[in-house]
Amino acid sequence: MRVVIAGGHGKIAQLTHRELAGRGDTAVGLIRNPDHAAALTAAGAHPVVADLEHVGVDELAGHLDGADAVIFAAGAGPGSGAARKDTVDRGAAVLLADAAERAGVRRYLLVSSVGVENEPPAGTDEVFAAYLRAKKAAEDDLTRRDLDWTVLRPGRLTDDPPAGRITLARHAPAGAVTRTDVARVLVALLHAPRTAGLILELVGGETPIADAVAATTAR
Repeated sequence: MRVVIAGGHGKIAQLTHRELAGRGDTAVGLIRNPDHAAALTAAGAHPVVADLEHVGVDELAGHLDGADAVIFAAGAGPGSGAARKDTVDRGAAVLLADAAERAGVRRYLLVSSVGVENEPPAGTDEVFAAYLRAKKAAEDDLTRRDLDWTVLRPGRLTDDPPAGRITLARHAPAGAVTRTDVARVLVALLHAPRTAGLILELVGGETPIADAVAATTAR
């Protein structure tokens, strides 16, 4: 499987590159800064420089040529303002979907966030509220498309060692999950095509990843 990941230098993306490479899949990482290419190569990925805030849809579609799936794991990141939450967390996700449609790539995994289901409560930090709204807008755009999409909403992310045991469901209790476990769930979802059309929340739990992914389509 050839998988193109937007947000190639982020922690989840790099971990996903490693997981894919370990399975023998081909991982392609879209990066904004060419200085990050070496890190992606070390993770087993093929780096491609493409700034998702400035690249055109035709150029981006060209980078998806031959791909079996795309993953959107990009984000404006800490320290960015509300405007970049919209241009990256929403706008870039929409652009990737446009490019996937143009390139004929049907499988699209979107890394979103818990907490997007409802409008942020009064008193929520302005930038964090913009982040949640951007993620929800990206979800709304994707789920209206004729693509084989899956939306993954992780809980609070940690850099702890992976537990390998999770809770994965349409609605999960509040909790945390390691970034490595998120990467492993993404890869498992890619290889479970029946998870297309699902919105899934993810936190740490008691169920092995393979079993948790299988259970989402057992009903």
